[in-house]
Amino acid sequence: MPLSAMPARAASAAYELDPVHTRVMIAVEHAGFSKAIGTVSGSSGHLQFDPEDWTTAKLEVSVPLQRLDLGDEKWNQAVLARNLLDAEQFPTASFVSTRIEPIDPQHASVYGTLTLHGVAKEVKLEVTFNALKRHPLPPFRRTAGFSATATLSRAEFGIDAWKSVIGDSVELRLEVEATRTRKDADDNDQHDEEHDEGQPPAATPTPTTEPAKP
Repeated sequence: MPLSAMPARAASAAYELDPVHTRVMIAVEHAGFSKAIGTVSGSSGHLQFDPEDWTTAKLEVSVPLQRLDLGDEKWNQAVLARNLLDAEQFPTASFVSTRIEPIDPQHASVYGTLTLHGVAKEVKLEVTFNALKRHPLPPFRRTAGFSATATLSRAEFGIDAWKSVIGDSVELRLEVEATRTRKDADDNDQHDEEHDEGQPPAATPTPTTEPAKP
């Protein structure tokens, strides 16, 4: 088939965050002795991404704060209580990207609005692009993987209780997997999957019978 007749590959594709393999980790100083570590699973969201042009990327994420786990039930309850995260009134945190500053093909600074505890502030994520390929397990969807870090002040979001015990600086680490949406899938997906597996595209079937002689 001539190249001019082949379908054009979409520059940007839509992905949905995998809530199982997307995790948010926080680390905050505990009375000067150590850093308490908590994780949140179950985040959801949408990503529009072109690995050839980071500037067109768009990201929206919702993080269910009530799933925060610090390794102890009483500690979880204390952090989610009204004088800290107040997860009953503000059950989720959200991040919506506003601009992207590419650094190299695998790294970019992603700026966006983080809404936490009813306060919206700009936050910068330092993002590493890990992979974009067909997932090796069923249903074999194309998957994009990223790691990201950020640091924020909890006081800037109105979370300022227990200053003598809880540090103000909060380290964030995100591990994100996002799968290609079915709505966005097209004929190029099969080509992508075959390329990922090192298989050539399927050949055009040849006739099983010879044409009739004149």
